[in-house]
Amino acid sequence: MATMRPSERAQLAMALEVCAGPKPGNVDRCHDYEDTRLEHFLASAIFVKPALERAERGEGGVGELIRDAVKLANVHAGGNTHFGAYILLFPLILGGDIAGAADIIRKTTVEDAVLFYEAFGLTQVRAHPTDDLDVNDPESVATIRREGMTLADIIAYSAPRDLVCREWTEGYPRTRRAADMLRAAPAAKGAIPAAFIELLAAEPDTFIAKKLGDAMAEETTRKAQEVRDGTLGIEEFDEWCHEQGANPGSTADIIIAAIYVALGEGWNWES
Repeated sequence: MATMRPSERAQLAMALEVCAGPKPGNVDRCHDYEDTRLEHFLASAIFVKPALERAERGEGGVGELIRDAVKLANVHAGGNTHFGAYILLFPLILGGDIAGAADIIRKTTVEDAVLFYEAFGLTQVRAHPTDDLDVNDPESVATIRREGMTLADIIAYSAPRDLVCREWTEGYPRTRRAADMLRAAPAAKGAIPAAFIELLAAEPDTFIAKKLGDAMAEETTRKAQEVRDGTLGIEEFDEWCHEQGANPGSTADIIIAAIYVALGEGWNWES
């Protein structure tokens, strides 16, 4: 198979993640949500290409690229589909790998933080990045500039309550783990749901916690452990998640980053 460019790997990672199934609680080729469908995710993966190519060329900072990606992907009525994935993917593309991503994160600036807040304001993400900096309040930008808060600072502030942000602060450990699981698996069809279940069984999904509370997030993780241990069927778990409205979106974002890393390390997704 021909070597893919980083931008192509990122697009393929987003497409493979949403098309894999079952991924309990999430949109996939078997399940849509009332206001967000498979087609919305695929459209976002297609239309974000110019921002991914800019990152591939090393043009622009992380905040600017996330902002531009959100603008490019706002081409449908399906709401936010990949905001968390963009947060994870752009440092990986700019840095070349997980170690390089950590260096990119360390070098983020105040301007990155300001542009990230602009991007956040364009999404329908449930919670603000911090409790006291409202994306809709002009004073928030003034506070960021006055206090010299970089994007790394903003993300670190949110990390205790957000799995995606923890990947930034902890050096992408969940991404690394899931990428290793994918590389050890024979094919994409079953490997992606299996890696998804493993991550969800390891710790509660913070997107569920923000939407439905900690208790539901913890119950979802307990059921994922039952699937992992073979005492609950994945289809039954999927049905339960959809009935409860439990959408492990943060776990899905990390799986996208893991697919991106695995593809770069030679994972033969089409075997």
